Amino acid sequence: MENKGLTLSIIFEAESANYGEGFGNISSLKKMSRGNGYSYSYISRQALGYNIRKQLKWNNTPVSDKDKVVQHDKDASIKDYPEIDLFGYMKTGKNSINGTSNTRSATVRLSNAIALENYNSDLDFLTNMALAKRGNFDNAIAQSEIHKSYYAYTITIDLDRVGIDEVITEYVNGEEPEKEIIEIEKSERAKRVNDLLKILKTLYRDIRGRRENLSPIFIIGGVYNIKNPFFENRLRVSKNNLDIDIILNTIDIDKEVKNNTVVGYIGNIFNNSKEIEEELKTKGLKPKSISEVFDYLSEEVNKYYAK
Repeated sequence: MENKGLTLSIIFEAESANYGEGFGNISSLKKMSRGNGYSYSYISRQALGYNIRKQLKWNNTPVSDKDKVVQHDKDASIKDYPEIDLFGYMKTGKNSINGTSNTRSATVRLSNAIALENYNSDLDFLTNMALAKRGNFDNAIAQSEIHKSYYAYTITIDLDRVGIDEVITEYVNGEEPEKEIIEIEKSERAKRVNDLLKILKTLYRDIRGRRENLSPIFIIGGVYNIKNPFFENRLRVSKNNLDIDIILNTIDIDKEVKNNTVVGYIGNIFNNSKEIEEELKTKGLKPKSISEVFDYLSEEVNKYYAK
């Protein structure tokens, strides 16, 4: 099939959505530092992937610990399980059909969702006073780091690799290994990609008694002949203004980007919403609603797999 990739960079707004290892009675957010001296909370790609799989109900691929490591079962095939078709697998040793290894790199790749506003050491003071009073017990005290911010992440999909797998069934000394080629129907490939896009539109995350809305407020990307996540690390927000100049310069990087990029956002969230629309129009891009962007991408996916 034609070598094509789909990439999307997404901004959403959320609060304290991924915790790491704490210390003492303090729960710590996952954070990273930059050269400017500030720290930025993030939601790991593993956490995002977990929520995507769960909401798609794809988290049902059989697993095994035959090789003393929990892996997807050796008999699990991409024909039956979309999870390993899109997110890949590693099957080694006794858990591999050939007794050595079979691996599949992901056709869908996620970045971390990194805060676009720096963390300012805010803490939430917690007690269980209400419960303790019921039984006249001692009260426990804890603190939890909190951070509300815009977050940005990028997803890429190798459209030409979805639904195709090469399984090594046997290694033969001095010869090419024997292989089984698995290919699923193009209609099913399109369905899997479209199911994924649909979930990204309404993604959420349950954490510590809250349900955080991870659905996009800004989205940019498209289907390209070049498999580059063009808008990854190109989305910046300062004082509630989206940096449109970086986006415009990225669009100009190549005709392939300029001719195939689609943009959508929810109006009146960023202070410069009107400027965003006007500047995008100078590049021939008419901003769409979030729903319209996903509808357009779904049509492009259907066209690709209809060939």
